[in-house]
Amino acid sequence: MNPQDPPVHALTIGQALERLATDSGGLNSAEAGRRLDEHGPNRLPSPPRDGFLKRFARHFQDILILILIGAAGITAVLGHWLDTGVILGVVVINAIIGFIQEGKAEAALAGIRKMLSTHAQVLRDGRWQQIDAELLVPGDIARLKSGDRVPADLRLIETTNLSIEESALTGESVPSDKHSTPVAAEAGIGDRHDMAYSGTLVATGRGIGIVTATGARTEIGRINRLIAEVETLQTPLTRQMAVFSKQLSAIIVGLALLMLAIGIGLHDFPVGEVFLAAIGFAVAAIPEGLPAILTITLALGVQRMAQRNAITRKLTAVETLGSVTVICSDKTGTLTKNEMTARHVITRAGNYLVSGTGYAPQGDITLDGRLVELAGHAHLHALIEVVAIANDTHVAEAEGQWRVAGEPTEGALRTLAHKAGFSGDSHTRHATIPFESANKFMATLASTPAGLQRILLKGAPDRLLDRCAEELGADGHTVPLDRAWWEREIDRLSREGLRVLAAAARRVDAGRRHLSIDDLDSGMVFLGLVGIIDPPRPEAIQAIASCRAAGIRVKMITGDHAGTAHAIGIEMGIGGAESLKVVSGPELEAADDAQLRQIVRDCDIFARTSPEHKLRIVKALQANGEVVAMTGDGVNDAPALKRADVGVAMGIKGTEATKEAAEIVLADDNFSSIERAVEEGRTIYDNLQKAILFILPTNGAQGLVMLVAVVFGLTLPLTPVQILWVNMVVAITLALALAFEPAEPGVMERPPRRPGTPILDNLLMGRVLLVSLLIGGATLVMFEIELHFGMPLDIARTMAVNTLVIAQACYLFNSRFLKTSSLRLSLLFTNGAAWLATGILLLLQLGFVYLPFMHTWFGTAPLAARHWLVPMMIGLLVFLLIEAEKVVVGHLVRR
Repeated sequence: MNPQDPPVHALTIGQALERLATDSGGLNSAEAGRRLDEHGPNRLPSPPRDGFLKRFARHFQDILILILIGAAGITAVLGHWLDTGVILGVVVINAIIGFIQEGKAEAALAGIRKMLSTHAQVLRDGRWQQIDAELLVPGDIARLKSGDRVPADLRLIETTNLSIEESALTGESVPSDKHSTPVAAEAGIGDRHDMAYSGTLVATGRGIGIVTATGARTEIGRINRLIAEVETLQTPLTRQMAVFSKQLSAIIVGLALLMLAIGIGLHDFPVGEVFLAAIGFAVAAIPEGLPAILTITLALGVQRMAQRNAITRKLTAVETLGSVTVICSDKTGTLTKNEMTARHVITRAGNYLVSGTGYAPQGDITLDGRLVELAGHAHLHALIEVVAIANDTHVAEAEGQWRVAGEPTEGALRTLAHKAGFSGDSHTRHATIPFESANKFMATLASTPAGLQRILLKGAPDRLLDRCAEELGADGHTVPLDRAWWEREIDRLSREGLRVLAAAARRVDAGRRHLSIDDLDSGMVFLGLVGIIDPPRPEAIQAIASCRAAGIRVKMITGDHAGTAHAIGIEMGIGGAESLKVVSGPELEAADDAQLRQIVRDCDIFARTSPEHKLRIVKALQANGEVVAMTGDGVNDAPALKRADVGVAMGIKGTEATKEAAEIVLADDNFSSIERAVEEGRTIYDNLQKAILFILPTNGAQGLVMLVAVVFGLTLPLTPVQILWVNMVVAITLALALAFEPAEPGVMERPPRRPGTPILDNLLMGRVLLVSLLIGGATLVMFEIELHFGMPLDIARTMAVNTLVIAQACYLFNSRFLKTSSLRLSLLFTNGAAWLATGILLLLQLGFVYLPFMHTWFGTAPLAARHWLVPMMIGLLVFLLIEAEKVVVGHLVRR
């Protein structure tokens, strides 16, 4: 197609047939085969997938892990095979943990492929036949009926009461009525009423259309390409850890080279011994247990989030939620229930308000604040009778949820009748004029329990007003129709984002059994209006308020109309002002990237958006430095979900494509679960911060001991395998206990941390340095004093290991609270895991000291009881000094 040619939805039927080189009789088999060779099968291409080994190898790409692998290589060259085995064992264990926990990360395209129809009714060789949908080609004539999934993109040429559920593509709450009349070339996908798109679902009626696009060229194929082309960003945690790893690696390598230079040049140590000391320093300084601690902490967070109905597909997404600054949410099915609900009934007797949401028949009808009974309100009874009897839809409870069988808007009217206590079982229907998009009404001829026969008419207000000359007045008598008054009420309801339907009726002679459109041209009495909306989830309103209190902006991005989006936004408290501007798709289309960055700063509601618009909005927010969570349930949300820092999909009503593009899936489709997940994410980040703050002094103290020993030509207090023992037992037991810390008070009352903020601020890094000096210095002094008084080297080294381990165990209780005192009896036992970990550590350390095979592996020796006292005293002293540091620093900060 020439780019200047109008799109197919803007062409007449004749022009569309001509462009696709076909006619209403369809293609023959030979031509269809030729076109199949030219265009390929009607399926989406499968993306290449990394193999098992490549995915496993990705877990060795951290620079600190690479340094450890290098250290293992050097120890192997030097013939220290035990050291080599222990170092490589730690590296492989870390990689296995990461590989298992991450699971599969890329299956969004497979989810979209599942949406495609498997069979199609096609006109080939002059007769209708069923074929595999993959064999459809452009120019085929295909047939649709209620319940079918559309097999390809079609330009409709015939329709009979056809409506198609397109919410997965457009975000609209109700099925789109279809016809064969061309629409404007610039019409958005939700306004192309002469098109049926691949993967959408026929709600009612029948239709015939020309296949205009297949496979990757369809609208769903275009979204598929968008997902494939979207670049995913690193999470804040991975960015921070990457920076931290590079900085730490540079320092470690630099100091190790300095040790080599000093050991060889200044002290003339043997080269092999100096290399082993440098490796010992590197192993001591690298927190090799940190990747495992991060992974396990995140995995525990995943389990806790699952208990709160948030299923996590990617570990780092748990923590990223804690740093989110903006949540972009789809409207339909996310902020709202995607269940149409009658809110207002307008008659000349007054404006009746209807409570309750969704299809559950639970709620009240009130007038001026007073509960009403149907028997005492003739106006309401007359209107309810129409919407209940002229209605082919049913609602029923299944598996604890009320579901609609039929058209959603009629489902809302059926539920309204149930709330009013009107069943209609005693009425008898004799004839019906079904709803058609050309007429926009439905009429029924029915007998009432009193034996009266009435024509009951419901439909679009303008169509009914055209057919009525009278209305049911306030006194219960018919009076001339005041059309201007009704149009003002229709406009008022429409401005509030409600879909408006009208009801009318008239009596006819008893015994009639037929009904025609001509019977509706005279005598109809206008009864009133019903305002219907896809209601907000009540719990989502509270969740949005909580997000605002936590400093998180919520933006609504929907494919629905601007008026509906504005009304829902006000009701949900998004933006907070009735004058809040709603930005529509055409405005987004016209804005360049710089203008869009300003728009997303100023505006919180976006309507009539396409998948590309949603993706651009997310990118613009990220360009402004925001950490973005995107929620949604339709295929049209999938590209933006994949690009967002955290993609959140709805588990019940979400499409497979959306779930697979997301990092987090909400099992209950509840927006409030996002707010709880953000709270969990912040708690997890706090616990990661505590774990890093705790584990770094272990490495700092050991690194200091090794560095000072080499620089000053002293005996090495620790061997590389002893260092690994300390690192691993401290990480596996003590650091892991911090993952179980409960949320700090006020965790959802503080603003999100700013992107780019280091994991540990200057004050906390100062504490790491202080604890490293205290523990490392005490260990070195104790080791030198014991050697001076003639203690054997293996016993002195065993005492050095004990000093490091016990001091870290005491420091664990400092680290449970970052900046507040740990000397509070009420909080001492809130984390039982800390005490359990300390007990396990003590058992491991007893085995390290007294088991003979441990002596062989690690070069240790048994200690006398008195040898435990000094490490315990050092540990207690470290604890008290750090508590004093918290008090002093806190006082200085408050000043």
